[in-house]
Amino acid sequence: MEQKRNQPLARDAMAYVLAGGRGSRLKELTDRRAKPAVYFGGKARIIDFALSNALNSGIRRIGVATQYKAHSLIRHLQRGWNFFRPERNESFDILPASQRVSETQWYEGTADAVYQNIDIIEDYGVEYMVILAGDHIYKMDYELMLQQHVDSGAQVTIGCLEVPRMEATGFGVMHVNEKDEIIDFVEKPADPPGIPGNPEMALASMGIYVFHTRFLMDLLRRDAEDPNSSRDFGKDIIPYIVENGKAVAHRFTASCVRSDFEREAYWRDVGTVDAYWQANIDLTDITPELDIYDSTWPIWTFAEIKPPAKFVHDDEDRRGSAISSLVSGDCIISGSSLHRSLLFTGVRANSYSRLEGAVVLPDVKIGRHAQLRNVVIDRGVIIPEGLVVGEDPELDGRRFRRSENGICLITQAMIDKLDL
Repeated sequence: MEQKRNQPLARDAMAYVLAGGRGSRLKELTDRRAKPAVYFGGKARIIDFALSNALNSGIRRIGVATQYKAHSLIRHLQRGWNFFRPERNESFDILPASQRVSETQWYEGTADAVYQNIDIIEDYGVEYMVILAGDHIYKMDYELMLQQHVDSGAQVTIGCLEVPRMEATGFGVMHVNEKDEIIDFVEKPADPPGIPGNPEMALASMGIYVFHTRFLMDLLRRDAEDPNSSRDFGKDIIPYIVENGKAVAHRFTASCVRSDFEREAYWRDVGTVDAYWQANIDLTDITPELDIYDSTWPIWTFAEIKPPAKFVHDDEDRRGSAISSLVSGDCIISGSSLHRSLLFTGVRANSYSRLEGAVVLPDVKIGRHAQLRNVVIDRGVIIPEGLVVGEDPELDGRRFRRSENGICLITQAMIDKLDL
């Protein structure tokens, strides 16, 4: 029965963020942290986008399921997301894989990561569940997706991106009818089905699902008893509903949040070093495709108490300067020049060094005369004096992790192996 709209549906929903993935294509960036905990945009972590979307949409009950190398992620959530108050009917639960159902069982799949916490979810008595991936960059109003879910009478509503058809081969793809009802769900198809009326485009799953809570709990219990299930939403739960019930696609363009400066619906999977570098560097554009300055839809994160950034020296070849760059608090640019670069908190760039196309994570120290071009530098790395990266591809490839597009990922372990 449809709920009367005397309050937003989000107030009776729980956002459940699946944040246990390693993100192995990010190579050494995820050696010590899960992909959702990877830094992004100068201050935030990747997971902050899904969490901020939930908060800005009006959802006040949030759970985060963690698994792979979760300490960095959990510490960030405890520091930055600890403002929810139970007396306001708010909650924020960090749910590590803790063998709650079986003494030998960690989370076996995305569906199992929800199933193992059914008792916690049911205690809150929420009407709707919004299942989210914690590793994508986008802004979206989940209230609009909840409204479509209720109005359509769907058993599951799936967030979908419209992508060129032959670019959808790496996604789960929805085959829909004219009403956007899903008639088939195909995982990574070689020949993706087109959209009715727009055959050159396909609907790719964003990993965002809306359910009525009671229906989802029943479905998860049934799935847990199936010995042949892989306990996964994309492989098991969604295909079952498509075959036996009613699944509806929700197009991202219907609920994406855009400021006056954002022309297109922005969504990025920053799951490779190249994609990660590009999405960060894109923020240095005069009018970037993602507006992180939009105060009407803020990206919440852990706000460190740090002094402002500082630029010093003004000699001809020793000038603290930054052109088309983002520089976070507690950075000191001491006679160093930055061009189209993004610096996280606490970076020290020393005299005569030059950074171009650099994504520099927190607490990095750049030695004098270093020349760094098209790099991602992991947290806490100490760049030695005079190091040159970005001029000799063969030398870079021997020393560092060099991507297909020529982006060099630099870690302290790589620096320690250098023969300087």
